Amino acid sequence: MMVATTDTLPGREVTEVLGIVFGSCVQTKHLGKDVRAVGRTIIGGEAKGYTELMEESRRTAMQRMIEDAKKLGADAIVGMRYATAQTMHGAAEIIAFGTAVKTQ
Repeated sequence: MMVATTDTLPGREVTEVLGIVFGSCVQTKHLGKDVRAVGRTIIGGEAKGYTELMEESRRTAMQRMIEDAKKLGADAIVGMRYATAQTMHGAAEIIAFGTAVKTQ
């Protein structure tokens, strides 16, 4: 499945727009990672545990969006974006969304 942040795909023509597709993932903090992250706020630097957590969340949200598009019979997703929101204290939701299309 081709996924692009652009509205067009080079070399391919969109023949049908199937609708908006979504995938989401809610992740909570891991206590061990949270303790290390607090230390980072004091001494500075990257909170690698959180970086890894967010990367995993983005991959999961994207995969779920792709599965949603496949259910519609899509072969590509255009205009793909991510959004994030804090759903409760210590938890964040990553949402992947875009437009499912058929191309030739």
